[in-house]
Amino acid sequence: MASNTGLAKIETQKMKEEICHDDSSAPVKAQTVDELHSLQQKKKSGPNTPIKGLNQSAFGSEVDRNKQQLQSISASLASLTRETGPKVVKGDPSKQAETANVTHASQFQHQHTTPNLNISDSSLKFTHILYNLSPAELYEQAIQYEKGSFITSSGALATLSGAKTGRSPRDKRVVKDETTSDELWWGKGSPNIEMDEQTFLVNRERAVDYLCSLEKVLVNDQFLNWDPNNRIKVRIVSARAYHSLFMHNMCIRPTPEELENFGTPDFTIYNAGKFPCNRYTHYMTSSTSIDLNLARREMVILGTQYAGEMKKGLFSLMHYLMPKRQILSLHSGCNMGKDGDVALFFGLSGTGKTTLSTDHNRYLIGDDEHCWSDHGVSNIEGGCYAKCIDLSREKEPDIWNAIKFGTVLENVVFEEHTREVDYTDKSVTENTRAAYPIEYIPNAKIPCVGPHPKNVILLACDAFGVLPPVSKLNLAQTMYHFISGYTALVAGTEDGIKEPTATFSACFGAAFIMLHPTKYAAMLAEKMQKQGATGWLVNTGWSGGSYGSGSRIKLAYTRKIIDAIHSGELLNANYMKTEVFGLEIPTELEGVPSEILDPVNTWRNKDAYKETLLKLGGLFRKNFEVFANYKIGADNNLTEEILAAGPNF
Repeated sequence: MASNTGLAKIETQKMKEEICHDDSSAPVKAQTVDELHSLQQKKKSGPNTPIKGLNQSAFGSEVDRNKQQLQSISASLASLTRETGPKVVKGDPSKQAETANVTHASQFQHQHTTPNLNISDSSLKFTHILYNLSPAELYEQAIQYEKGSFITSSGALATLSGAKTGRSPRDKRVVKDETTSDELWWGKGSPNIEMDEQTFLVNRERAVDYLCSLEKVLVNDQFLNWDPNNRIKVRIVSARAYHSLFMHNMCIRPTPEELENFGTPDFTIYNAGKFPCNRYTHYMTSSTSIDLNLARREMVILGTQYAGEMKKGLFSLMHYLMPKRQILSLHSGCNMGKDGDVALFFGLSGTGKTTLSTDHNRYLIGDDEHCWSDHGVSNIEGGCYAKCIDLSREKEPDIWNAIKFGTVLENVVFEEHTREVDYTDKSVTENTRAAYPIEYIPNAKIPCVGPHPKNVILLACDAFGVLPPVSKLNLAQTMYHFISGYTALVAGTEDGIKEPTATFSACFGAAFIMLHPTKYAAMLAEKMQKQGATGWLVNTGWSGGSYGSGSRIKLAYTRKIIDAIHSGELLNANYMKTEVFGLEIPTELEGVPSEILDPVNTWRNKDAYKETLLKLGGLFRKNFEVFANYKIGADNNLTEEILAAGPNF
């Protein structure tokens, strides 16, 4: 049969249940490409406005929750001089449709018709709040608006921290007032550099004005401390998606239900790091200032975009708040055996803290910051902040595999086309870092809590080669070596000769403690005594001579020692006492050559050993002078007991 055009009509039969492909569907409900993109994103998927039902009462409560959240954020951003917060609205200003909707919903807060004559232009604008964005949303913000943000081949977000690629401890200030002048550790050896409240408020105003001048700011509401009875609510206000994603990973992430009832934060960070402080302001010594006000529970960051300032600022806060609750805050790693035996690992950079606390046969509670309460231990953080320099899949498989989508990679260098990271490249900095949620570690214990520790392990990389591979410590010795926080670095000189340099950091984290080190040490001893925990000093450094003549203790031997501590085998060993330091050392241990257990056996030149031992003992004594005059208790017995536990010669 021919058609009107003269062409033969093609007859088709409809096939039933044999169609391999069918594109037929109703046309999309969009008139423009932008509208089509808006359909791609489900509007109510985030924690901003959870819906429990479709009835009118549920909708009303949702509006109330939104109103309370916006009022709380506006109050956080309030100018202290004008006593008002900015007009805030949720949503990305680049998404016009969404913004228009939320703006309409936010008119409850500010009913402006014509501007008053006594206000500035800042009162005429909305500050758009990007609230608790997901990692995917933060990726989009970073890549679109922040130069230097890229997706690497593993899926991690590579970013740059600007001119500062590490912390600025000399620019960190703490407000000294009537309370903190008595409570905090001030003076020689202390990390706490004072400022007055007026200067803090000047810097706070500068930070808030900068943040409110932006078209949009990012707000994170999160938690510190996995112990539900001692959880701290923190709010982080920042200008960069990189900072928001970093804190999303490093703090504990609330559920949508917890976020609904978040309320007023216990502590707020104002990160205006892209904006410098005013050098003419009192106490300012550079364009960078990190300011902590414990009375106001606020922190202000100006002049540095290094994200680690936020993490360590919160750690300083916990070092102040937790001891007030008789909870010990600790700069340590922590893991737990399958039988529930918990171990704490203390150690400065290069001592093997991360390597030894990461054990495939044990659960990881946390890698860096912990609390020890009457209920047991808990991780302060929700993530890990790992060093990346020279990272390899073979040496650190858990960290390597954790660098994936959602992870922040700071200051790394990558191949332009493949986006493969070169972890050996130090072009930007040697302090390259990865920040990822602790769930990215396969054997992480979630929630990150555990029972009371059985073992407290102090790690030292002794490049002098005179400390034993392992020593059992009594309580006074544990306090002495905890306060000392010793390790040794290898320093190069111009003519190529290298010799060890002793490094001491009180409580293995002097930069972050707020109280005098002996207060933390006394709490540690009290909890160890009450719970029957044992203290150990483990040398992961040299044997048979100092650096250059001796050799580093094999990692396999150190792992055998750590395993014997975990199993309890070392508690049942036979012990002898060393000279000078008076350390109890085992005479034999399965899997470890007996001759290396006493370092004097491994030195050919016994006189050189004795000379080096006395030299290190003298360095310990000199370092401890700053603590010797501090009294604990009315009779000062405890201070004298700690001093007696040090080198004796």
